[in-house]
Amino acid sequence: DSLTEEQVSEYKEAFSLFDKDGDGQITTKELGTVMRSLGQNPSESELQDMINEVDADNNGTIDFPEFLTMMARKMKDTDSEEEIREAFKVFDRDNNGFISAAELRHVMTSIGEKLTDDEVDEM
Repeated sequence: DSLTEEQVSEYKEAFSLFDKDGDGQITTKELGTVMRSLGQNPSESELQDMINEVDADNNGTIDFPEFLTMMARKMKDTDSEEEIREAFKVFDRDNNGFISAAELRHVMTSIGEKLTDDEVDEM
């Protein structure tokens, strides 16, 4: 069940959104920041549990290989349709069943991804 090159590349991009200081490690603080920007509100202990779950070298942070392991597991054992619906709801802020350019821009900006109008239109 290995990941495709495209998936690895997408996950690398996602990893860098989490890894705010670019040190190659995701801390509980960084994980919390991203999750809160996506409308989640995990407690400190929940964040620690999430990290501990995949922290193979027990250093208290997630590096990219550990992140890939986590994503591969998630891909395998989740009801992906339900997960996609949940993710869609995060973007579809007015619940009209469509993601507008403004909604897309809002979510991307809140996770620290600054997009030009052209990039938003292209998506």
